[in-house]
Amino acid sequence: MELLYPFLIAFLLVFISELGDKTQLLVLSFSNKTKPFFILLGVALGTFFSHGIAILFGSSIGLLENKFLHTALQIATYATFLLFGILAFLPKKEESESNKKESFLSKLSSSGFGYVFVIAFSIVVGELGDKTFLASLGLGISYPSYKISLIIGAILGMVVSDSIAIAFGKLLNKYISEKTMQRLSGILFLIFGFVGFFRLVV
Repeated sequence: MELLYPFLIAFLLVFISELGDKTQLLVLSFSNKTKPFFILLGVALGTFFSHGIAILFGSSIGLLENKFLHTALQIATYATFLLFGILAFLPKKEESESNKKESFLSKLSSSGFGYVFVIAFSIVVGELGDKTFLASLGLGISYPSYKISLIIGAILGMVVSDSIAIAFGKLLNKYISEKTMQRLSGILFLIFGFVGFFRLVV
């Protein structure tokens, strides 16, 4: 049960946050070009190198033998979760950064590299500094002894999310808006933020 909680947090945060994300558009663009197995292999590989590194780095900080620093980092992590949750409900402006990211992914998808490596590389680049990347870093700090559970949860969250995109991409885009997915993600961040603070106090 101890291993299951960090796994579920990582899985749910990544799964919900990635639904309707720009990275998923790349996965959808490849769905007609190669087998789902190769697409999901690229997704798993990219997630391991992006979220995996964030979790390992966060865990190394979290394992430092300094109780004050550890508590301060946990407070910062849960405060960030709450901030992400609140931001999800605020009106979203058209970001030039998002447009750049989409343009970059489009150029990358037309290159001559193997599909697996193209997807993996684009996820590594696309996730750097993203809210799920920062969340993985924070989870590593909060649960430094459960890095394997967190990494597996993050990878499975991304793979399941993109599996749904491949299978029901058109349906998802038609019936579930980006705004709805953003709010679901925000609710999840708020829940984990409040639960985190509750665990610190109790």
